[in-house]
Amino acid sequence: MARSDIEGVRREALIQAAIGAIEVEGSLDVTMAAIARRASVSPALAHHYFGGKDDLMIAAMRHLLKEFRAGVTARLRAAETPRQRVGAIVAGCFAPGQFTAETIAAWLVFYLNARRSPEAARLLAVYFRRLESNLVAALSPLTGRGAARDIAAAAGAMIDGVWLRQALTPKHAPDAAAAIGAVERFVDAEIARCA
Repeated sequence: MARSDIEGVRREALIQAAIGAIEVEGSLDVTMAAIARRASVSPALAHHYFGGKDDLMIAAMRHLLKEFRAGVTARLRAAETPRQRVGAIVAGCFAPGQFTAETIAAWLVFYLNARRSPEAARLLAVYFRRLESNLVAALSPLTGRGAARDIAAAAGAMIDGVWLRQALTPKHAPDAAAAIGAVERFVDAEIARCA
């Protein structure tokens, strides 16, 4: 295996270890040493690849955002109608790789981190804008642009609320079907109201 391949594998292992460690710890109090141990690398190597814990947390946040974007993009390509496009976006928010106890815990911590980290706040703002713009684009043919903006903002808040509730009730396994159903019912009611 080439050196760059090994570095990529180690970086990925550290990112996954960081996400897992956040779930166990429940906060950013996790140490680089604990993350390195989970990834089966030395703390020195973890620092070599990411500098410090904040840099690793930003890398983990970027990783999750990249996975989210890829999942939504693939679903959007398969959608044939505007309503299917809305459904694709909603389903992407609760995709199997995104809506796990581990990922939910990581996102809760990332939201909190955005209050102190300008880069985390920037990444979160990018996520909010992309989600809303994708929803507006999908909803506009169904409701008109003005109503689409209002529905997209409310649907985005509802999606975040479902995630927050799940994060705060970790004893229950994430139920993606129920989450998707709740958001879809809201969207359908709003589309019908605009007709």
